Amino acid sequence: MSYLTQKTVKNSISFSGIALHSGHSVNVCIKPAKPDFGIVFQRVDLKSNNIVYPNFNNVTNTSLNTTVENEFGAKVSTIEHLMGALFGLGVDNALIEIDNEEVPILDGSAKIFIEKIISSGFELSTAPIKVIKINKDVSYSEGERFISIKPSTLSLNIDFELKYKNPIIGNQRNKVKVYEDNLEDIYNSRTFCLFEDIEIIKKNGLARGGSLENAIVVKDKEILNLDGLRNDREFVNHKILDCIGDLYTTGYRIVANIICSQGGHYLTNQLLRKVFLNKENFSILEIKEKNLPHTLINRELLKTIA
Repeated sequence: MSYLTQKTVKNSISFSGIALHSGHSVNVCIKPAKPDFGIVFQRVDLKSNNIVYPNFNNVTNTSLNTTVENEFGAKVSTIEHLMGALFGLGVDNALIEIDNEEVPILDGSAKIFIEKIISSGFELSTAPIKVIKINKDVSYSEGERFISIKPSTLSLNIDFELKYKNPIIGNQRNKVKVYEDNLEDIYNSRTFCLFEDIEIIKKNGLARGGSLENAIVVKDKEILNLDGLRNDREFVNHKILDCIGDLYTTGYRIVANIICSQGGHYLTNQLLRKVFLNKENFSILEIKEKNLPHTLINRELLKTIA
């Protein structure tokens, strides 16, 4: 069976943990779904109007996380790490049952999501995958912060730059080919914050579940986590993880070149809204060929499921 056909998880996968911002205990179950179902959240704690689609048009908050909401006010927040894992593993269809408003933060990265999804295995269908191909350059900026998306041949390339005054974070930049590179460092990179920002964040009702177990905390020239960093570009790599997760709110894998400086959830969402305002900016392709260059399938993933 072709790897260019739609895929879902083979078995149900359960996660439990603390939500980063609300501090609530949350249970999540990812269930198999049929072709063309897409990625769908269901708030099982709500009796009705509980289906929430993780689409960029449904994003209602981008402050320190990505939140999607349906027309009845049902929300699911902090979806970006789980969405990044699903994108990276090529999961096209899944029903995600969740019993609270926020996806658990786990260790602050996508590492546990990735490991559990891989251990479940995958179910391939005969339905061809669909891919968004960017046809025209589109950009969005606010001051020095900017993000742009440009046409590509068969790859998704992300070039991301961070600029912080803090000497530990400093200026970091990384470039990845999402469908070709080993993305282990990307998926293992944790969310982070500056120690001096914690009080303000908590006053705004956020990060109630935050701890050194699920976030990197930087104070002046010191990392407060005893285990230090997982890789030498963990800060920018986490931003790339967030970007990948936010890109999956398009519903499909993307073929494009993305360049971003000092961006985040807001800039990525604004870029997507701008792209899809004009049908000339993109095409949705159904890939039917039996053989296509390996750039549409992550090589490390093929090794994992072979």
